[in-house]
Amino acid sequence: MDTEQFRKAGFATVDDKQTKRLIIVINYFTNLDSKRVVSNVSPGYLRPLLPSQPPDKGEKWEDIQQDIETKIMPGLTHWQSPNFMAFYPANATYPSILGEIYSAAFTAPAFNWLCSPACTELETIVLDWLCNLLHLPASYLSTSATGGGGVIQGSASEAIVTVMIAAREQFLRRRCRPQAKDLLARSASEVEAENEQWRLRTRLVALGSEMSHSSTQKAAMIAGVHYESIPVDAADEFALTGSGLTEALRNLTRRGWEPFYLTVTLGTTSTCAVDHFKEIAEVKRQFPNLWIHVDAAYAGAALLLEEYHSLTDGFEAFDSFDVNMHKWLLTNFDASCLFLPRREPLISALSITPSYLQNSYSSAGMVTDYRDWQIPLGRRFRALKIWFVLRLYGVNGMKGHVKRHIELGEKFAHWVVDEGTDLFEVLAPPRFALTVFRVRAPDQSSMEQLGINRAGRRETKVEEGFVGNDVLPVPSGVDSSLHHDVLRHSNAVTKEVFESINATGKIFLTSTMIQDVYAIRVIGANERTDEQHLRKAFEILTKTAEEVFSRVETRKKGEPESARSRYE
Repeated sequence: MDTEQFRKAGFATVDDKQTKRLIIVINYFTNLDSKRVVSNVSPGYLRPLLPSQPPDKGEKWEDIQQDIETKIMPGLTHWQSPNFMAFYPANATYPSILGEIYSAAFTAPAFNWLCSPACTELETIVLDWLCNLLHLPASYLSTSATGGGGVIQGSASEAIVTVMIAAREQFLRRRCRPQAKDLLARSASEVEAENEQWRLRTRLVALGSEMSHSSTQKAAMIAGVHYESIPVDAADEFALTGSGLTEALRNLTRRGWEPFYLTVTLGTTSTCAVDHFKEIAEVKRQFPNLWIHVDAAYAGAALLLEEYHSLTDGFEAFDSFDVNMHKWLLTNFDASCLFLPRREPLISALSITPSYLQNSYSSAGMVTDYRDWQIPLGRRFRALKIWFVLRLYGVNGMKGHVKRHIELGEKFAHWVVDEGTDLFEVLAPPRFALTVFRVRAPDQSSMEQLGINRAGRRETKVEEGFVGNDVLPVPSGVDSSLHHDVLRHSNAVTKEVFESINATGKIFLTSTMIQDVYAIRVIGANERTDEQHLRKAFEILTKTAEEVFSRVETRKKGEPESARSRYE
């Protein structure tokens, strides 16, 4: 949908007298390229600009609109900017905005089918569409014999909390016999069984790899269980493997812990690594009570493309899958799509039906009540914007959108490797439009002693533990103090390049730490990002790295010997 189509649709959605508001939205998107990406206001900037109390008498819309321009806009970081290359994208498009307008107009808490039947039924239908488009197993469909289906959550983090609660309760039910609901009616044996269940709770542990998103650890805190991080190896491209998982599970059970939940990832935050799903599915055969959740918040969008369909091999053995349409799939926040092959564990853990929520349709089991699939009671009509996006872009348009960004990401990675050989080093295989790299330490002789050739890439020497351009342990025969000095120097230079770039506001990047290595992430997956924007980002990186190298050399010359350890 282009600007003119949005203008016409918007005029049909809102009375013609209000068209000025839509024009302001259009102008915002049109002028994003020229705006500073990151706001440069100071903390607390807004309070002095606004009154201490709301007005007693209503104000004119024109005055409020003026305040948006003068007081709110300066404090925005522009996630829709084509120069926003940080974190992961949070795309908003005209069709999704129209969906929000209609959703706001139709506002209903929609906690059960009766509240607004269309809210529930459209959500079920569009999530079945998406399930098929992503090549998920048929068991994840709402029509499956296993009782599967999808539900829209607020975020991937919310989805993880939700399924972790379901996993915890399912594990406890399987290990401890159910108790009478009436506390006073419980027998002595039931009381003892309940006590055992509470003792078991203290030994429950949720798992994720060291590259898993922090939301799994936070979910464990909320669920009141322990959390264990499983180490990953550069030789495995920072992915969780079946052998690594097996070792962790055996170590935990040997120490008396009860592993009940695991997050595996399709596209980790730092490097977009893909865990070894087929191997992990085999491990689950040995640990059938382990709930396995696939966090595909960003990179799950790539499953639209046939060349990535093989990634879902093994998903039949897993218990849940989540992808955010509000990242790469052209739908504004919030639209996180959670799928399960069996809905029963979720409903058993989260369903409470007081008298005021009872109705004949729900009681007869004729309808889906999504309040039982989530932590909150009420929910918005979020399916509308997904419906609009899928219909207006079509399957081919959605696929083209994802494929274009993957190709742009490959171009950027080639520039870093081929043109930035004296400046940069790619740390992990570029994937899903993400490139992760560090700035090389200027001391070439020290780098060569670490097995890094003059092209800025590690030589592939398997006997030394080298695999491609990955982050590596200290090679055999290399002095460890030299290795760590060069690493510290490279980290300091990379950080200075990163901070210098973001200070300009021309582009916005994020950094990460990969096993003690400071790295820069560049991802170009915004709808408005094209080759010229990524090329500009590469040129800014190159120029800034050269300037930082020059500053470092100047500082080294002007400092006493004892102060040079920061750079050497």
